Amino acid sequence: MTVCDIEKKLFELSDEEYRSFQANLIPDIEEKTIIGVRVPILRKLAADIVKEHSEGEFLESLPHKYHDENMLHALILNELREPNKLFAKLDEFLPYVDNWAVCDTIKPKLFKKLHAQIWERIPGYLDMENTYAVRFGIGMLMAHFLDEDFKEEALGLVYDVKSDEYYVRMMQAWFFATALAKRYESAVAYFERGMGDRELLSMTFKKCKESHRISEERCAQLKKIMKSIG
Repeated sequence: MTVCDIEKKLFELSDEEYRSFQANLIPDIEEKTIIGVRVPILRKLAADIVKEHSEGEFLESLPHKYHDENMLHALILNELREPNKLFAKLDEFLPYVDNWAVCDTIKPKLFKKLHAQIWERIPGYLDMENTYAVRFGIGMLMAHFLDEDFKEEALGLVYDVKSDEYYVRMMQAWFFATALAKRYESAVAYFERGMGDRELLSMTFKKCKESHRISEERCAQLKKIMKSIG
């Protein structure tokens, strides 16, 4: 399937109601770049493209013109099964990711088996200039290093990220709220330090309350810590 074929297919699959919904949900991109293809449909298309081994030309056609092409690109990466190709194509794509929706869609299935390789690359992602590459790096730490393969250093890596970008700071808050739910004793020490600043501390506490994964007793303790910091 050529790039032209894929673009034509996307317009055939467009949904005007969903297009309007996406435009409101992702205000940082131009509405004219949104075709309006629903994610389950994009996911099936991505799987079909990879199954046919016809993803090569499309993955090389950066930058894409449409948001839906970027979403499809992310979903194709999720289906790749060869580590070297996956990491190479991911590195090519990250500088072009321009919104949280595409960023948070990049969740390669193969990553479950590649923790050592991901861990080696995390500092590079966190050091990139692109807001969403940094968000992606934090998201990978949250997804892969707070459970069985827990790494205490992951908390420090996220804590040390200094950014004024809203979507980076929201991912930091999400990460620490998740860490407080899964690794409370390790994460609460960073909460006590103020998360780097008062605003991020408040964002993290709000995420904790919204998640309902932390006991009322621990939420009360976190609130007490916030008050003591002032």
